[in-house]
Amino acid sequence: MCQKLKGEVRGKKKLAKLLYFADFDLYEKIQKSITGDVYNALPMGPVPSALEEITKEMVKNKILGIKQVPEREGYNATEVYKCLTEPDLSVFDEEEKKMLDRIVVKYGHLNGKQLEELSHAEAPYIGTELRKEIPYELAFYRGTEF
Repeated sequence: MCQKLKGEVRGKKKLAKLLYFADFDLYEKIQKSITGDVYNALPMGPVPSALEEITKEMVKNKILGIKQVPEREGYNATEVYKCLTEPDLSVFDEEEKKMLDRIVVKYGHLNGKQLEELSHAEAPYIGTELRKEIPYELAFYRGTEF
């Protein structure tokens, strides 16, 4: 996704939500996630449990660069995730590639706050107790009153 978003993703919240939408959209369609990770319902929305671990490993392997960019006085710096290499697309099947492209088109232009608001309005987040694991099966209730 990073490569298709002009080589960077601005903000940890945005990265977490893009991954959430990719996984839950694909699960809703074919009962399979892309990352295989579990998501926890945190105050700012769904977060993949292995996000920190995986991004650190990618930095260590020089696949990803992360820099802190101060944007507004009085606010924490924004983490900017930059692609350092071409992605290895061979790890994805055709359905996964299509879904990643769809996520970039549908959500890539939104910021972290906008994605947070969208995720908070979805059944998987609404139907999960705070700080608990979000069941993938709740993806089937998206678009319904929950």
